[in-house]
Amino acid sequence: MRLCFVVESGTDVRMVDQLAARTDLTVLARPVEGGVAISRTPERAARIVPGPASRAAFAAFVFRHLLRSSSRFDAALVQGYGPAALAANLAARHGGCRTLLLVCSPVEAYYRCRRTSGDSRRAYSALGHAGIVLLARLNARMARGYVVLSRHLESVVRGHGARAPVHVVPVYGVNHACFRPASVPRQQLRARLGLPESGVLVFFSSRVAPEKDAGTVLEAVRTLREAGRDVRLLHRSGGWRDLAALAASRGMGEAVIATDAVHPERELPASYQASDVCVQASLEEGLGFSVLEAMACGIPVVASAVGGLLETVRDGQTGWSVPPRDPRALAAAIAEVLDRPEEARRRAALARTMVSTQYETGRVFEKLMGVLREQVAA
Repeated sequence: MRLCFVVESGTDVRMVDQLAARTDLTVLARPVEGGVAISRTPERAARIVPGPASRAAFAAFVFRHLLRSSSRFDAALVQGYGPAALAANLAARHGGCRTLLLVCSPVEAYYRCRRTSGDSRRAYSALGHAGIVLLARLNARMARGYVVLSRHLESVVRGHGARAPVHVVPVYGVNHACFRPASVPRQQLRARLGLPESGVLVFFSSRVAPEKDAGTVLEAVRTLREAGRDVRLLHRSGGWRDLAALAASRGMGEAVIATDAVHPERELPASYQASDVCVQASLEEGLGFSVLEAMACGIPVVASAVGGLLETVRDGQTGWSVPPRDPRALAAAIAEVLDRPEEARRRAALARTMVSTQYETGRVFEKLMGVLREQVAA
């Protein structure tokens, strides 16, 4: 299949590599200010076509490219429901290739989290929010189909007024060849990674953004430390400097081990395996791959009861679910994981089984290819 993948707001390299393994892939990518369009250099062969940085200019670029290249592509998979998606839908209406919108996050809900974040670099405006909602509704009127990561995101696009088919496919999934329980004792693994061999490691793998609520995680760790527990927070992401600065401003610098992002499949699994518990304190969430990766590694998880996390972290079964913005509840759940090791192992085992049957990478991408083939045939 000749596929065009339109990336407006950055994507994980695993998405590109898995698509390139199954299609003749072209990626139209918008440069991201302060970041990268693709998290790492793809290992699979794909044509990467950079567009302009402006969202409006990139949308025009996508429209022209898809209209002129309609005979070159069998289908287009377009990230999100912003300006580029609208341009792709317009191109499809004027003779371009079949277009599906790939929705990985509730964009307007993430944007609303800026109101209380206090982050001057990500300022909230009512006009900006209204623009996001308007684009979502325009795309809903024009879209011929959606691929979403979770049932929660299906409800989000239905709320925009979408009447087209919505396919739930949790791409990019979890690679069980990489994310699996450790084969060596935890202390030995920590020594190899240069991590403290004693004490508790809480892994916080989410990017640092208003919707991920790093502040609540830090306050939960403070609560545990003040109760006499030797707890440190481990973090690996491109935003680690922001987390380190936030921790230092709260007098928590010595409690945080933060480094830049590591390779998502060759190096990241070891950080999960070396940890005692993985936390995700999101205020809003489309699905939440961090908890799925932790589950695949056999690590117990604690997550806020929001969005797509409610579909994977089932309290009492596959993990611990707590209210958002509640550091004391988060700390209490982490303490329960540590104090009830048998229960933690039971829930972790159920979670690993769930991930292996519903979220394995090969399985979800074959499902995606089936959806794309249906669209081309239609």
